[in-house]
Amino acid sequence: MSRPELSSVSLSSAASPLPGEAYLRGPRYHFGLQESPQSCAPAWASAAASSPPGTSGVTSGVVADRSRSSSSSRPPGAWPPRGSNLGSKRSYAANTVPSNFTFGTSSSSAQDTNYPQVIKTPLTAGNPQRSGYKNWTPQIGHSATSSSVVSAHSPSVIVAVVEGRGLARGEIGMASIDLKSPQIILSQFADNTTYAKVITKLKILSPLEIIMSNTACVVGNSTKLFTLITENFKNVNFTTIQRKYFNETKGLEYIEQLCIAEFSTVIMEVQSKYYCLAAVAALLKYVEFIQNSVYAPKSLKICFQGSEQTAMIDASSAQNLELLINNQDSRNNHTLFGVLNYTKTPGGSRRLRSNILEPLVDIETINMRLDCVQELLQDEELFFGLQSVISKFLDTEQLLSILVQIPKQDTINAAESKITNLIYLKHTLELVEPLKMTLKDCSTTLLRAYYGSLEDNRFGIILEKIKTVINDDARYMKGCLNMRTQKCYAVRSNINEFLDIARRTYTEIVDDIAGMISQLAEKYSLPLRTSFSSARGFFIQMTTDCTALPSDQLPSEFIKISKVKNSYSFTSADLLKMNERCQESLREIYHMTYMIVCKLLGEIYEHIHCLYKLSDTVSMLDMLLSFAHACTLSDYVRPEFTDTLAIKQGWHPILEKISLEKPVANNTYITEGSNFLIITGPNMSGKSTYLKQIALCQIMAQIGSYVPAEYSSFRIAEQIFTRISTDDDIETNSSTFMKEMKEIAYILHNANDKSLILIDELGRGTNTEEGIGICYAVCEYLLSLKAFTLFATHFLELCHIDVLYPNVENMHFEVQHVKNTARNKEAILYTYKLSKGLTEEKNYGLKAAEASSLPPAIILDAREITTQITRQILSWCLNSGSLSGVLLKATGLPLEPQLHFCLFLVISWSKTIGVLLR
Repeated sequence: MSRPELSSVSLSSAASPLPGEAYLRGPRYHFGLQESPQSCAPAWASAAASSPPGTSGVTSGVVADRSRSSSSSRPPGAWPPRGSNLGSKRSYAANTVPSNFTFGTSSSSAQDTNYPQVIKTPLTAGNPQRSGYKNWTPQIGHSATSSSVVSAHSPSVIVAVVEGRGLARGEIGMASIDLKSPQIILSQFADNTTYAKVITKLKILSPLEIIMSNTACVVGNSTKLFTLITENFKNVNFTTIQRKYFNETKGLEYIEQLCIAEFSTVIMEVQSKYYCLAAVAALLKYVEFIQNSVYAPKSLKICFQGSEQTAMIDASSAQNLELLINNQDSRNNHTLFGVLNYTKTPGGSRRLRSNILEPLVDIETINMRLDCVQELLQDEELFFGLQSVISKFLDTEQLLSILVQIPKQDTINAAESKITNLIYLKHTLELVEPLKMTLKDCSTTLLRAYYGSLEDNRFGIILEKIKTVINDDARYMKGCLNMRTQKCYAVRSNINEFLDIARRTYTEIVDDIAGMISQLAEKYSLPLRTSFSSARGFFIQMTTDCTALPSDQLPSEFIKISKVKNSYSFTSADLLKMNERCQESLREIYHMTYMIVCKLLGEIYEHIHCLYKLSDTVSMLDMLLSFAHACTLSDYVRPEFTDTLAIKQGWHPILEKISLEKPVANNTYITEGSNFLIITGPNMSGKSTYLKQIALCQIMAQIGSYVPAEYSSFRIAEQIFTRISTDDDIETNSSTFMKEMKEIAYILHNANDKSLILIDELGRGTNTEEGIGICYAVCEYLLSLKAFTLFATHFLELCHIDVLYPNVENMHFEVQHVKNTARNKEAILYTYKLSKGLTEEKNYGLKAAEASSLPPAIILDAREITTQITRQILSWCLNSGSLSGVLLKATGLPLEPQLHFCLFLVISWSKTIGVLLR
C-alpha cells in the first residue's frame, strides 16, 4: 500500500489535536454519537442493581463533561437535564439546578456559608447518552507524553471513603483508582478522633474526586470525618451516593472477577476487611457509571496497602519542607522533588513523587535500592545504556489503563484512541529486548530481579500477534500529521480489501490537495506551502515580505486569513471541500481499522498482564536512574541505618541548587541518650534551614537516595513532624498563634518513640510569659518520648532545662562581630556554623532591627527600655528574699543571663509547688 506523497510541497504539523473535533461534521459512521431521547433512558439504579460485577448495567451511559463548561454555554438538552436528581452539585435542593451551575466543580467559592456542600448523586436517575462530552480517562492516543510535572501529576485519582458505624466508628475503608493507571489500591485501618491518617493519605493521593456515603453528610448531622475532609479538601469534587452501593459482598465479587492472576493473593488479604471491600464496590460502580465503560475481566492490578508500610508525613510538614511545591513560587522547581527529579518517563516521575511523600520504613528494601544506585554510579556503561532505553518509553501505566477498558459505545474517539494505543503498545514491547540486554550483566539483587521479570515469554507472544496484523514500520512519531499517517497505515495490506480501497482514496485526496496548492502557488507566483493541524486539517501557509503582495492583499480566492508577523495562514473553498472528503475517507479507515484492532486485542488480552510488571520495572528503574543522576551533580554519600542519627558535614540539598556556592555544612548527632536538641542563635543565623536540612536528608535516605553529607547514619523514622510555618490561615479563621497551637496539638496527639520532630520557634505568637510556659510544657511532654526532637527557640530560658533532663543538649549557631569602619559600628557576620552550648549573644533582636535600617532614635529608645525592664525584673527577684533570689546572687552571672536563669527558676519552682499541692 503506497502512502500519500506530497511531492515537493512541504508539510508542517501545527497545533496539538483536539479529540473528535474533525469527526463531528456529519460522519458517515456515527458509532453511537447520535443523541438518544432522554425520555427513553432507563433508570440506572435498577439496571445497576441487576448487573453482575464487571459488566455493564447501563444500556446508555453518561459521559461527564470534564471541561467544566457552565450551563449557560451548554448546548440545548445537555446533561444533566434540569430537574434531574442526578448531578445536583453543591445544592441540597434535590431538583434545582442554578443558572450558573457548573458540573464537576466544588470549589470553596461555591460553597454555602452554613454547610459544606457536595455533589449529590443518588445514582437513581435516568442515564441519557451524550455525544458532546468527553470520557474522563485521559486519552494517551491524543497526546504523546513527556516527563513533566504538570502532565504527570494533574489530578486523576477517584477515592471512595467509608467509615464504620456504632462500635466500629473510627475504622476506615478506602479504595482509590487512578484514571491514568489500571490499579486499585485498598486500605483499611483504625484512626483516632483527629483522622490524621485519612487526611494524610488523601493529601498524598491528591484526588480529583472523593466519594462518600449520603448518610455521612445529612444536613445538620454530618459525621466528623466528612466535616474534616470537606475542610481540608476545599477544591476537590465531592460526590455522595446511596449507602447501599457500599456493599462488601459486591466488592469481593468485583475483586474476584477483575483482579489479574499475578495479584490474586490480595483476595486472601481483604476478604475479612469489610470496609475497604465496601469502598471498592461503590468506587467501581461509580467509575463504570461516569466512564461509560467497563474493565475487561482479569485486567486490573489490585493491591492492599496498610498504614504501617511507609513513614507518615502530614500535609503541613510536606508544605513546610517544600517537598513538592516551593512556598515562594509554585512554578519553580526549588523543592526536594526538583532536586531529585531527573526522570525520563511520567511513570518514573509519579513514583518519585509518591516515594517522597511516603518514604519506606523497611531497611532491607531501602538497602536494595541503595545497592542499585551504587552499581549505576560505578558502571558508567550501564547508567547511560539504561537511561537511553528508558527515555524511549511512553506512559506505560496510562497506555495499559486505556487498553483494558471496554467502551460501552463505539465512537470515533474510541476507535482512534484504540488504534493509537495499539501502535504505542507495539512501540513499548519493542523496547523490552533492548532493556533486557542492558540489564543482562547486572549484579545487584533488585536489578537481577527486574531482568528476570523481562524474560517473561508473554512479551514476545503479544508482539508476534501484533506484527501479524500491524505493519512493522508502524511506530510512535511526534506530530499530529505523522501519527495520523501511522494510524491510517497501521494495519497490513490484504487483510481487509475495503480498508485498502479506502486508504488508496485517502492517498489520492492528499495528493490532490498537494497538487492543488502547487497550482495555486504557480498561478499567483506566491511561495505557498501545505501545512496541517488537527483542528483545521490541511491549510495553506506563506511567509513573505509585504513588498511581495500587491497592495498588501491576498487574492480574493483565499479565505479565513490570519496573520502572525510576516506569516500568513489561510485556506480556500476548494480546499475546505477536499478536507471534508479527506475526513470522510479517514472515518472509513478508522472504522475498519478499529474492527481489526478490537479482534486483535481480544486475542492478546489473556497475555496483557505482563505489562504490569513492565510498568513497575520501568518506573522504578527510571527513579533509581534519577537518584544516580542527582549524585553525579553533587558529592552525595550512601547512608547507613543504625539507632543513631549522625550526619558529618551535611548540607541543605535545595539550598545547594539555589545558591552559587556550596552551603555551609554542619554536623548532627542524636542518640536515644541525647535525643532532644535545643537550638538557639540570632535571627537569620540558620536555625530554620538547619531543621529542614535534617528532615530532607532523612527523607532522601528512606527513599533509597544518597544524601548530601560526608558521612550519614539514620534511625528509621516512622513519622516526620514539623512546626515551622508562621502564616495565619484566613480560610479556617486561624491566627498565627492558633495555627501554631493546632499544629503542635497534632504532633502531640500522633508522635511516638520512632518519630522525628522539628519545632521552630514555638509560642512566638503570644506574649513572652505564655510563650515560655507553653514551650516548657511541650518540651517536657516530648522528653517523655524517645522521639528525636530538634527544638529551635529564642526563649533562652528553656536552655536551662538540661539541668533537670540529662537527655537534653544545647546547641547554637555562631556569629562573629566585625567592626564596620565606614559606619563606625559593629556588624554581625553570620557563620552558619553549629556549636555546642547555648548562644552568648545579647540583644540580638535589637541588632537585627538595627540592620534593617530602622531610624537610630528608635533603636536607642528600644535599647534603653529593654535594659530598664530587665533591671526591674531582676530587682524584684533579688529583693524578694526568695530562694530564687539567693541562688541568683550566688551565680554571679551577667545581667541578661541572670534574667533568663531567674525566669527558669520561677517556672521550675512553680511546677514543683503545683505537683506538691496536687
